[in-house]
Amino acid sequence: MSEKTIYDIVIIGGGPAGMTAGIYGGRAELKTLILEKNFHGGQMVSTNEIENYPALPDTNGVELSNTMLEHAKKFGATIDYKGVDSIEVLDDGVKKIIAGGEEILAKTIILSMGSTSRKLGLPNEEKLTGRGVGYCAICDGGFYRNKVVAVNGGGDTAVEDAIYLSRIASKVYLVHRRDELRANKTLQSRLFESGVEVVWNSTIKEIVGDDKIEAIVTVDKTDNSERKIELDGLFVAIGGIPTSGLVKGLVDMAPNGYIITNEDCATNVPGIYAVGDIRQKSLRQIITAAADGAIAVHAAEKYLLSH
Repeated sequence: MSEKTIYDIVIIGGGPAGMTAGIYGGRAELKTLILEKNFHGGQMVSTNEIENYPALPDTNGVELSNTMLEHAKKFGATIDYKGVDSIEVLDDGVKKIIAGGEEILAKTIILSMGSTSRKLGLPNEEKLTGRGVGYCAICDGGFYRNKVVAVNGGGDTAVEDAIYLSRIASKVYLVHRRDELRANKTLQSRLFESGVEVVWNSTIKEIVGDDKIEAIVTVDKTDNSERKIELDGLFVAIGGIPTSGLVKGLVDMAPNGYIITNEDCATNVPGIYAVGDIRQKSLRQIITAAADGAIAVHAAEKYLLSH
Protein backbone atom coordinates (compact mmCIF):
# COMPACT_ATOMS: atom_id res chain seq x y z
CA MET A 1 0.00 0.00 0.00
CA SER A 2 1.43 3.38 -0.96
CA GLU A 3 2.46 6.02 1.58
CA LYS A 4 -0.29 8.37 0.39
CA THR A 5 -2.96 6.00 1.65
CA ILE A 6 -1.68 6.30 5.22
CA TYR A 7 -3.01 9.20 7.27
CA ASP A 8 -0.60 11.12 9.45
CA ILE A 9 -3.29 11.54 12.09
CA VAL A 10 -6.64 9.83 12.53
CA ILE A 11 -8.80 11.40 15.22
CA ILE A 12 -11.51 9.17 16.67
CA GLY A 13 -14.32 11.36 17.95
CA GLY A 14 -15.52 14.73 16.74
CA GLY A 15 -16.08 16.65 19.97
CA PRO A 16 -14.26 19.91 20.77
CA ALA A 17 -11.00 18.06 21.51
CA GLY A 18 -11.16 16.10 18.26
CA MET A 19 -12.11 19.07 16.12
CA THR A 20 -9.36 21.22 17.64
CA ALA A 21 -6.92 18.43 16.86
CA GLY A 22 -8.30 18.52 13.32
CA ILE A 23 -7.61 22.26 13.11
CA TYR A 24 -4.04 21.87 14.34
CA GLY A 25 -3.37 18.78 12.24
CA GLY A 26 -4.64 20.40 9.07
CA ARG A 27 -2.80 23.63 9.75
CA ALA A 28 0.42 21.65 10.19
CA GLU A 29 -0.22 20.21 6.70
CA LEU A 30 -0.59 16.72 8.11
CA LYS A 31 -2.99 14.33 6.38
CA THR A 32 -5.75 14.39 8.98
CA LEU A 33 -9.01 12.46 9.24
CA ILE A 34 -11.70 12.81 11.89
CA LEU A 35 -13.93 9.77 12.43
CA GLU A 36 -17.23 10.51 14.20
CA LYS A 37 -19.94 7.89 14.58
CA ASN A 38 -22.84 10.22 15.43
CA PHE A 39 -22.61 13.98 15.04
CA HIS A 40 -19.75 16.44 15.37
CA GLY A 41 -19.65 18.34 18.62
CA GLY A 42 -20.30 15.50 21.05
CA GLN A 43 -21.94 16.50 24.34
CA MET A 44 -21.32 20.15 23.46
CA VAL A 45 -24.19 20.02 20.97
CA SER A 46 -26.72 19.49 23.76
CA THR A 47 -25.61 22.65 25.58
CA ASN A 48 -28.13 25.39 24.92
CA GLU A 49 -25.97 28.24 26.18
CA ILE A 50 -22.20 28.54 26.47
CA GLU A 51 -20.87 31.61 28.22
CA ASN A 52 -17.39 30.57 29.39
CA TYR A 53 -15.60 29.94 26.08
CA PRO A 54 -13.06 32.74 25.55
CA ALA A 55 -14.13 35.56 23.20
CA LEU A 56 -17.54 33.93 22.62
CA PRO A 57 -19.61 34.95 25.65
CA ASP A 58 -22.94 34.36 23.93
CA THR A 59 -22.97 31.15 21.89
CA ASN A 60 -24.47 27.67 22.01
CA GLY A 61 -23.25 24.14 21.46
CA VAL A 62 -24.51 23.71 17.91
CA GLU A 63 -23.13 27.04 16.77
CA LEU A 64 -19.70 26.50 18.31
CA SER A 65 -19.56 22.93 17.03
CA ASN A 66 -20.32 23.95 13.44
CA THR A 67 -17.77 26.76 13.60
CA MET A 68 -15.07 24.41 14.89
CA LEU A 69 -15.77 21.89 12.13
CA GLU A 70 -15.62 24.52 9.38
CA HIS A 71 -12.36 25.76 10.88
CA ALA A 72 -10.87 22.25 10.72
CA LYS A 73 -12.06 21.79 7.13
CA LYS A 74 -10.59 25.15 6.16
CA PHE A 75 -7.13 23.84 6.99
CA GLY A 76 -7.61 20.55 5.14
CA ALA A 77 -8.87 18.09 7.75
CA THR A 78 -11.64 15.79 6.57
CA ILE A 79 -14.45 14.18 8.55
CA ASP A 80 -16.10 10.84 7.91
CA TYR A 81 -19.18 9.80 9.86
CA LYS A 82 -18.24 6.23 10.69
CA GLY A 83 -18.00 4.34 13.94
CA VAL A 84 -14.72 2.60 14.69
CA ASP A 85 -14.90 -1.15 15.27
CA SER A 86 -11.29 -1.94 16.14
CA ILE A 87 -7.73 -0.63 16.38
CA GLU A 88 -4.59 -2.69 15.89
CA VAL A 89 -0.94 -1.65 16.05
CA LEU A 90 1.01 -3.38 13.27
CA ASP A 91 4.60 -4.58 13.53
CA ASP A 92 5.95 -1.45 11.83
CA GLY A 93 4.10 0.85 14.24
CA VAL A 94 1.36 1.76 11.76
CA LYS A 95 -2.13 1.68 13.27
CA LYS A 96 -4.88 -0.23 11.48
CA ILE A 97 -8.38 1.04 12.08
CA ILE A 98 -11.52 -0.76 10.99
CA ALA A 99 -14.38 1.73 10.60
CA GLY A 100 -17.64 0.89 8.92
CA GLY A 101 -16.06 -2.20 7.39
CA GLU A 102 -13.27 -0.15 5.84
CA GLU A 103 -9.58 -0.45 6.69
CA ILE A 104 -7.87 2.86 7.46
CA LEU A 105 -4.16 3.17 8.17
CA ALA A 106 -2.64 5.87 10.36
CA LYS A 107 0.79 6.80 11.64
CA THR A 108 -0.75 8.30 14.78
CA ILE A 109 -4.16 8.13 16.45
CA ILE A 110 -5.81 10.67 18.73
CA LEU A 111 -8.54 9.14 20.89
CA SER A 112 -11.32 11.66 21.48
CA MET A 113 -14.39 9.54 22.19
CA GLY A 114 -15.39 11.54 25.27
CA SER A 115 -17.51 10.37 28.15
CA THR A 116 -21.12 10.40 29.19
CA SER A 117 -22.50 11.68 32.46
CA ARG A 118 -23.84 8.97 34.74
CA LYS A 119 -27.57 9.51 34.97
CA LEU A 120 -30.17 8.79 37.63
CA GLY A 121 -32.37 6.85 35.21
CA LEU A 122 -35.55 8.58 36.33
CA PRO A 123 -38.62 9.43 34.25
CA ASN A 124 -38.48 13.07 33.13
CA GLU A 125 -34.68 13.20 33.47
CA GLU A 126 -33.95 13.16 29.77
CA LYS A 127 -36.91 15.38 28.94
CA LEU A 128 -35.80 18.05 31.42
CA THR A 129 -32.09 17.89 30.62
CA GLY A 130 -31.19 21.44 29.66
CA ARG A 131 -34.43 22.62 31.23
CA GLY A 132 -33.26 22.59 34.80
CA VAL A 133 -31.50 19.23 34.90
CA GLY A 134 -27.76 19.43 34.22
CA TYR A 135 -24.52 17.55 34.75
CA CYS A 136 -21.92 20.33 34.91
CA ALA A 137 -22.34 23.02 37.54
CA ILE A 138 -19.23 24.88 36.44
CA CYS A 139 -20.63 25.02 32.90
CA ASP A 140 -24.17 26.07 33.73
CA GLY A 141 -24.19 27.33 37.30
CA GLY A 142 -24.21 30.96 36.20
CA PHE A 143 -27.76 30.57 34.95
CA TYR A 144 -29.00 29.94 38.50
CA ARG A 145 -27.95 33.17 40.15
CA ASN A 146 -30.22 33.90 43.12
CA LYS A 147 -32.21 30.71 42.45
CA VAL A 148 -32.68 27.42 44.30
CA VAL A 149 -30.66 24.43 43.15
CA ALA A 150 -29.74 20.93 44.29
CA VAL A 151 -26.73 18.74 43.66
CA ASN A 152 -26.95 14.95 43.78
CA GLY A 153 -23.82 13.08 44.87
CA GLY A 154 -21.28 12.81 47.66
CA GLY A 155 -17.86 12.73 46.04
CA ASP A 156 -15.34 15.50 45.37
CA THR A 157 -17.13 16.73 42.24
CA ALA A 158 -20.54 16.92 43.89
CA VAL A 159 -19.19 18.77 46.92
CA GLU A 160 -17.13 21.14 44.76
CA ASP A 161 -20.26 21.82 42.68
CA ALA A 162 -22.33 22.56 45.78
CA ILE A 163 -19.68 24.94 47.16
CA TYR A 164 -19.41 26.69 43.81
CA LEU A 165 -23.18 27.06 43.53
CA SER A 166 -23.43 28.39 47.10
CA ARG A 167 -21.68 31.54 45.89
CA ILE A 168 -24.25 32.01 43.12
CA ALA A 169 -27.59 30.54 44.12
CA SER A 170 -29.88 31.70 46.91
CA LYS A 171 -30.18 28.17 48.31
CA VAL A 172 -28.30 24.94 47.63
CA TYR A 173 -29.21 21.40 48.68
CA LEU A 174 -26.80 18.47 48.47
CA VAL A 175 -28.64 15.14 48.25
CA HIS A 176 -26.50 12.18 49.29
CA ARG A 177 -27.50 8.55 49.72
CA ARG A 178 -25.26 7.88 52.72
CA ASP A 179 -24.74 9.40 56.17
CA GLU A 180 -21.23 10.57 55.33
CA LEU A 181 -19.58 12.08 52.26
CA ARG A 182 -16.89 10.50 50.13
CA ALA A 183 -15.28 13.86 49.35
CA ASN A 184 -11.96 14.76 50.95
CA LYS A 185 -12.03 16.32 54.40
CA THR A 186 -10.94 19.77 53.25
CA LEU A 187 -13.83 19.99 50.84
CA GLN A 188 -16.23 18.73 53.49
CA SER A 189 -15.11 21.45 55.89
CA ARG A 190 -15.66 24.10 53.24
CA LEU A 191 -19.07 22.64 52.42
CA PHE A 192 -20.26 22.74 56.03
CA GLU A 193 -19.16 26.38 56.26
CA SER A 194 -20.90 27.35 53.00
CA GLY A 195 -24.51 27.18 54.13
CA VAL A 196 -25.36 24.26 51.84
CA GLU A 197 -28.10 22.05 53.30
CA VAL A 198 -27.17 18.36 53.12
CA VAL A 199 -30.06 15.96 52.69
CA TRP A 200 -28.53 12.84 54.23
CA ASN A 201 -29.35 9.16 53.57
CA SER A 202 -31.56 10.14 50.67
CA THR A 203 -32.08 9.32 47.04
CA ILE A 204 -34.05 11.20 44.42
CA LYS A 205 -37.26 9.36 43.61
CA GLU A 206 -38.84 11.80 41.17
CA ILE A 207 -38.04 14.88 39.09
CA VAL A 208 -41.16 17.05 38.92
CA GLY A 209 -41.92 19.35 36.00
CA ASP A 210 -43.40 19.59 32.52
CA ASP A 211 -41.52 22.17 30.45
CA LYS A 212 -38.91 22.82 33.13
CA ILE A 213 -37.96 21.36 36.50
CA GLU A 214 -40.15 22.45 39.40
CA ALA A 215 -39.14 20.15 42.24
CA ILE A 216 -37.55 16.88 43.26
CA VAL A 217 -38.94 14.22 45.59
CA THR A 218 -36.40 12.55 47.84
CA VAL A 219 -36.74 9.37 49.89
CA ASP A 220 -34.99 8.99 53.23
CA LYS A 221 -33.48 5.49 53.29
CA THR A 222 -33.71 5.21 57.08
CA ASP A 223 -37.49 5.52 57.37
CA ASN A 224 -38.75 5.71 53.74
CA SER A 225 -40.18 9.19 54.36
CA GLU A 226 -40.54 11.42 51.34
CA ARG A 227 -39.71 15.09 50.96
CA LYS A 228 -40.62 17.44 48.12
CA ILE A 229 -38.05 20.16 47.48
CA GLU A 230 -39.10 22.98 45.17
CA LEU A 231 -36.20 24.27 43.09
CA ASP A 232 -35.05 25.76 39.80
CA GLY A 233 -32.19 23.44 38.96
CA LEU A 234 -30.70 20.01 39.65
CA PHE A 235 -27.11 19.03 38.96
CA VAL A 236 -26.40 15.30 38.90
CA ALA A 237 -22.80 14.64 39.96
CA ILE A 238 -22.57 10.90 40.44
CA GLY A 239 -19.68 10.32 38.06
CA GLY A 240 -19.00 9.90 34.39
CA ILE A 241 -18.66 6.93 32.08
CA PRO A 242 -15.69 7.19 29.69
CA THR A 243 -16.31 5.87 26.20
CA SER A 244 -13.08 3.89 26.28
CA GLY A 245 -14.24 0.34 25.59
CA LEU A 246 -12.74 0.46 22.09
CA VAL A 247 -9.20 0.58 23.47
CA LYS A 248 -9.57 -1.61 26.55
CA GLY A 249 -6.45 -3.75 26.72
CA LEU A 250 -4.63 -1.55 24.20
CA VAL A 251 -3.75 1.48 26.33
CA ASP A 252 -3.36 1.95 30.07
CA MET A 253 -6.47 3.05 31.92
CA ALA A 254 -7.36 4.04 35.46
CA PRO A 255 -9.71 1.68 37.32
CA ASN A 256 -12.65 3.94 36.40
CA GLY A 257 -11.93 3.53 32.68
CA TYR A 258 -10.39 6.93 31.96
CA ILE A 259 -7.26 6.76 29.80
CA ILE A 260 -3.95 7.54 31.50
CA THR A 261 -1.70 10.00 29.63
CA ASN A 262 1.28 12.20 30.32
CA GLU A 263 1.24 15.99 30.01
CA ASP A 264 1.58 15.65 26.21
CA CYS A 265 -1.67 13.60 26.14
CA ALA A 266 0.40 10.57 25.10
CA THR A 267 -0.72 7.10 26.18
CA ASN A 268 1.67 4.25 26.94
CA VAL A 269 1.43 3.16 23.28
CA PRO A 270 3.77 5.15 21.02
CA GLY A 271 1.84 7.24 18.52
CA ILE A 272 -1.51 6.98 20.33
CA TYR A 273 -2.84 9.99 22.24
CA ALA A 274 -5.98 10.64 24.29
CA VAL A 275 -7.69 14.01 24.61
CA GLY A 276 -10.73 15.61 26.17
CA ASP A 277 -13.17 13.96 28.51
CA ILE A 278 -11.88 10.43 27.89
CA ARG A 279 -8.56 11.33 29.52
CA GLN A 280 -7.89 11.13 33.26
CA LYS A 281 -7.82 14.78 34.34
CA SER A 282 -9.16 17.16 36.97
CA LEU A 283 -11.32 19.49 34.84
CA ARG A 284 -13.53 18.53 31.91
CA GLN A 285 -14.62 21.63 29.98
CA ILE A 286 -14.83 22.65 26.33
CA ILE A 287 -11.77 24.86 26.75
CA THR A 288 -9.67 22.13 28.38
CA ALA A 289 -10.73 19.65 25.70
CA ALA A 290 -9.66 22.10 23.00
CA ALA A 291 -6.32 22.59 24.74
CA ASP A 292 -5.78 18.81 24.81
CA GLY A 293 -6.39 18.63 21.06
CA ALA A 294 -3.70 21.22 20.38
CA ILE A 295 -1.22 19.56 22.77
CA ALA A 296 -1.74 16.09 21.26
CA VAL A 297 -1.12 17.27 17.70
CA HIS A 298 2.06 19.05 18.81
CA ALA A 299 3.24 15.79 20.40
CA ALA A 300 2.19 13.79 17.33
CA GLU A 301 4.20 16.09 15.08
CA LYS A 302 7.33 15.37 17.13
CA TYR A 303 6.58 11.65 16.99
CA LEU A 304 6.16 11.75 13.20
CA LEU A 305 9.47 13.55 12.77
CA SER A 306 11.28 10.82 14.69
CA HIS A 307 9.62 7.83 12.97
